Amino acid sequence: MTTLIPHFIDGQRVEGTGEPTQDVFTPATGEVSAQVSLGGAERVAEAVESAQRAFQTWSTINPQRRGRILLEWVRLINENADELARSIAREHGKTVPDAHGDIQRGVEVVEFAAGAPHLLKGEFSSEVGRGVDVHSIRQPLGVVAGITPFNFPAMIPLWKAGCALAAGNTIVLKPSERDPSVPVRLAELAVEAGMPAGAVNVVNGGKDAVDALIEHEAVQAVAFVGSTPIAQSIYAHATSLGKRAQCFGGAKNHLVIMPDADLDQAADGLIGAAFGSAGERCMAISVAVPVGEETADKLVAKLQERMKDLTMGASDQEGADFGPVVTAQAKERIEGLIQAGVDEGADLLVDGRGATVEGHENGFYVGATLFDRVTADMRIYKEEIFGPVLCVLRAKDYEEALRLPSEHEFGNGVSIFTRDGDTARDFSTRVNVGMVGVNVPIPVPIAYYSFGGWKASGFGDLNQYGTDGLKFYTKTKTVTTRWPSGIRSGASFVMPEGS
Repeated sequence: MTTLIPHFIDGQRVEGTGEPTQDVFTPATGEVSAQVSLGGAERVAEAVESAQRAFQTWSTINPQRRGRILLEWVRLINENADELARSIAREHGKTVPDAHGDIQRGVEVVEFAAGAPHLLKGEFSSEVGRGVDVHSIRQPLGVVAGITPFNFPAMIPLWKAGCALAAGNTIVLKPSERDPSVPVRLAELAVEAGMPAGAVNVVNGGKDAVDALIEHEAVQAVAFVGSTPIAQSIYAHATSLGKRAQCFGGAKNHLVIMPDADLDQAADGLIGAAFGSAGERCMAISVAVPVGEETADKLVAKLQERMKDLTMGASDQEGADFGPVVTAQAKERIEGLIQAGVDEGADLLVDGRGATVEGHENGFYVGATLFDRVTADMRIYKEEIFGPVLCVLRAKDYEEALRLPSEHEFGNGVSIFTRDGDTARDFSTRVNVGMVGVNVPIPVPIAYYSFGGWKASGFGDLNQYGTDGLKFYTKTKTVTTRWPSGIRSGASFVMPEGS
């Protein structure tokens, strides 16, 4: 009998009796491993009502105690990390060690958020006028929504929930229906850690659930990660209703390789950044931009040599570098884009189409793929492939290499490999992209900075996690105070001056 993955509402698992369901696959084998209930507006309303009740308790707990509960949540997540990682690997397809990284990067943000008592402090000014003081307070919004993608089923729900909860909000998560088991388990561990029932709720579903969350009058803010068209649509929908929104979309991350770079370091960085997690990362490097023909020739040779040693395998296979992509539809789309690259004239040096893994012939595998002499008008350059495909676009000089990521539709992440500090500084300052790495292949900021792309990669003025995350999930109240001093000056009919 197929397992039915439930919702998690008001502190307990809730079976979606009578609701439609969707198959959840094991990408490594191509088999159905479970089914997930797809809730709609009624299920969302139930979750939001639970979150409203929990907010009355959670928001009144002092931030230091909330921080202790968050750290207990971290302890429980770490204690159950192997179970969670294997669940991610089973439903997503990434390798078990990579799934552990998914969990760890989420946990780091919760650890940061536990320090919220310091970061939520307001400001105070005395004697701004005669006998008048002013202070500000950062207060939680209430119930917030997190709509999270399939590619990081632990990390991004933890990014959203960590900052929201630390600030005193309660949250309703709507994770991807492709790999929903881990968010449900994380919510269960939150209750075990000491959060009130309803502080973290999980509703599985599709567009109906998303629309219901956005439109529910009690939901004060909407946070989303996914594709750009949906990010833009959700941002427009939420803000039109007066809600806060931060919506992060697609990416086309470049890595510029200067002639003075350590080419072995650059090639190693590219191999991991392009093909790790089968390229299903919003921070995957999908475009290598070597400067000059000599640099390009040497780099491409090193990439080809390293690609011979890559091991594609099942998610739990010892020594596998990467596993399958998430669905048969994803495999079909990626292979279609590879063919588009061939049709448009790019040099296909390594073809990952038709790849199989022995014993798992029905799995959703796409092998590591390398294109050379890609041009900026090709689909494989313009579109986010979200698969293990690396495109080499040769730049004639530094200015062209700088211009390519700056002028691309997406502006999520970019890196440069160079030994020259002046070049690195100039590039970091001038490039029109939100996150920059210097001799770092995947420039994901640590938890106490913030994560966010520019242009079509992000909609909203505040990034995820870091101090931006806490600002997004709080509102500022300013209080002006004067106590009676025995001085009576009568009514005033003009605007008061500051001194």
